[in-house]
Amino acid sequence: MVDFKHFYKEKANVAFSVFGYPNLATTKAFLQRLDTSKIDILELGIAYSDPIADGRIISEAALQALNEGINIHEVFKSLAELKIKKPIVFLVYYNLIFSYGIKQFVEESKKVGIKGLIVPELPFEENEELFKECEKAGLALIPLISVTTSKERMQKILTRASGFVYVVASLGITGGKQVGFSRLKSLVKELRAYTTLPIFIGFGIKNAKDVQNIKQICDGAIVGTSIVEAFKEKKITKIMQKVNEIF
Repeated sequence: MVDFKHFYKEKANVAFSVFGYPNLATTKAFLQRLDTSKIDILELGIAYSDPIADGRIISEAALQALNEGINIHEVFKSLAELKIKKPIVFLVYYNLIFSYGIKQFVEESKKVGIKGLIVPELPFEENEELFKECEKAGLALIPLISVTTSKERMQKILTRASGFVYVVASLGITGGKQVGFSRLKSLVKELRAYTTLPIFIGFGIKNAKDVQNIKQICDGAIVGTSIVEAFKEKKITKIMQKVNEIF
């Protein structure tokens, strides 16, 4: 199984982008710069028409990618052509995996170098088949845990967790306001009693100050909305500048 601790030094810089936003050329240019960037791990979103975990900015980016004709076949084709050393995980909605075929999706992901899957709307009670396929392929199935997750449910979720734990720092969708720092700190402390996996925190982390603050209590910071916003201008230099400012 993939050990994500090998991919960063003290604390991880985890960035999120939507494949195909604002267009395929910009995504490819960004991915070609990934190995020389400050990003340790890239969370690559696959556009879907009903992205229930995403706020306005990421939802609009996904819609734009769909309008550009991006689909899962294009994602796999492009990743197969690019030679990227840094680890990439997919953020992908379960309908896409199910429609593609669970076994085939996992195998194809493995083939193009993907290290793990984050499937935001797939509950623990329904993830066993995907977990087993990921286990066979050596891919991580990364769980999401929020401040509203009960202790009992947290323990259950962690029985099928691998890669890292994704702590959702806001109540609701991406781009929202973080819950209190002390509440997050308590949650991370509680999680450490149940798992040795790295703990990364995302949702509501927007700038360098947020990143530095959150890294005090966990193993890495995940930044999505602010980075996706930087893609609006379609200028790779501006995007990389924003990444450098944040991390």
